[in-house]
Amino acid sequence: MIKERLQALRKEMKKEGIQAYIVPTSDYHDTEYVCEYFACRKYLSGFTGSAGILVVLMDQAGLWTDGRYFIQAASQLEGSGIDLMKMGQPETPSISEYILTHLQEQDTVGFDGKVINLQDYRQYSTQFASKKIRIENRLDLVSRIWKDRPALPSTKTFHYEEKYAGASIDQKLAMVRSEMNQLKASSHVITKIDEIAWVLNLRAGDIPHFPVALAYMTIEREQATVYINESRLDAQSRKLFEQANVQIKDYEAIYHDVVSLSGPVLIDPHFVNSTLALSIQAPLVEAQDPIILLKACKNETEIENTKWAHIKDGVAVTRFMYWLKHQVSQETITECSAQDRLQKYRAEQEHYLEDSFSTICAYKDHAAMMHYSATPQSDVVLKPEGMLLVDSGGQYIEGTTDITRTFVLGPITSEEKTWFTLALRGHIRLAKATFLYGCRGLNLDILARGPLWDQMMDYQCGTGHGVGHLSNVHEAPNGFRWRIVPERNDSCVLEAGMIQSDEPGVYQEGAFGIRHENELLVVSKDQNLYGQFMGFESLTFVPFDREGIDASLMTQDEIEWLNAYHQEVYEKIHPYLNAQEASWLKEVTRPL
Repeated sequence: MIKERLQALRKEMKKEGIQAYIVPTSDYHDTEYVCEYFACRKYLSGFTGSAGILVVLMDQAGLWTDGRYFIQAASQLEGSGIDLMKMGQPETPSISEYILTHLQEQDTVGFDGKVINLQDYRQYSTQFASKKIRIENRLDLVSRIWKDRPALPSTKTFHYEEKYAGASIDQKLAMVRSEMNQLKASSHVITKIDEIAWVLNLRAGDIPHFPVALAYMTIEREQATVYINESRLDAQSRKLFEQANVQIKDYEAIYHDVVSLSGPVLIDPHFVNSTLALSIQAPLVEAQDPIILLKACKNETEIENTKWAHIKDGVAVTRFMYWLKHQVSQETITECSAQDRLQKYRAEQEHYLEDSFSTICAYKDHAAMMHYSATPQSDVVLKPEGMLLVDSGGQYIEGTTDITRTFVLGPITSEEKTWFTLALRGHIRLAKATFLYGCRGLNLDILARGPLWDQMMDYQCGTGHGVGHLSNVHEAPNGFRWRIVPERNDSCVLEAGMIQSDEPGVYQEGAFGIRHENELLVVSKDQNLYGQFMGFESLTFVPFDREGIDASLMTQDEIEWLNAYHQEVYEKIHPYLNAQEASWLKEVTRPL
């Protein structure tokens, strides 16, 4: 099937005189997770991971993805005629290098400019110019061959009340305009749908796990415009938009309107798609979109709501842990049925909307694939032995959660227990860090990796990512990573109110995978002559599995942290459990 689709694409490429065609994992808004309408890369390659770029030549093809997906991609691409390109590996050429190697002068590279941001467009243009390779950026060839392509989503919106959002539309517009004034911009073009959702306190269900609506927005000094089909809007949002002087126009109308925007026009070239950006006639102010930082620093209302969301989520995951531990030897449980049970526990919580991403429920060697997804074809029965890694989260009206626990289902090897403990030590070292204001995740990442690096072990992904508020589970611009990866945009100075994950792990291909993840809130601590000290507050409250821990490998301060954390888990979670669950929780959170 994949080979036939590639053949059909190459026929269209030949018609257009295209020698290379680039298909990213993106939509018109540079969204990390896309709806099925934009699943072009998956349709053409068969690779289902959330990150990857496909390049199709007339006689070969390559798919670039990161370390989270090397094992999965190798399996899914087998026999497709598409070569796996492992990003970040020294032997892997960049996309431009690959294309330059195989194309001749005056050849043409094509793509749909609506799914390639301005920054990437410019980089391609500069790089291809060295060989006089042309670019055709208005070619949506996939639509020509994808005959049953799903429709664009158009779910009904709902207003996100101020008692959860913490600020009104007027207040948020004022914040953005203040930042625009600092940058001397008269207009601002916004294409990121999570940012538009934040500014307008607007939510919907266009993308699974990501409760926002596909829309564009422009903000000017006196008015703003949201580009979304008006029939989708709930009555309360329409009323509030009118009060805030926010016009409503059709989704596609922005491509006409940007031509006449008064300048200077603020855009973030890393996000605004190249077709839209190249249509703007006024002078540009290019800078990081100020909404990114405004949105990432949660206000007090958002923080308090998020804490409550995590209590509910902790109850659900703790009940799942109790059920799993007690039933794995009593009934037939598979990866799929286990994740269904976990979702059931979440759905029982008040104000649960949906999961915040596709659950990773991975047994034994499946867990070595960082972003494994259980399917009926891959599903296996859990046994009272080995380890089960479950990475999951929930979208609640009060906020977004993300947690990973590695559960010990029975006997494990001494090697597995050692790696379980070393990864947990890394998690604890980062969670208990105190640091001076001005530090970035880059400064702190070694705390998590240190116990593993001491053993010449590593994991091929970041240690943590920012988390949104009833929004994207992966949020810029904060995170933990040992080196800068520009496209991830997760290396900013850590500010009070930011929320991010702490999730070191160990992955042994063909054997096992281990990950320990909590969400952390960045908080201000004491200030003295050395400056403002900062730290983290744990938001996630679920036990770490004692059966995987070798306490002899831990330092005394790490043991004290874990004992205090487990005491807090018991205090916060046990009131919402039944008597049997609460008694069990007291036992599994007892001091080491």
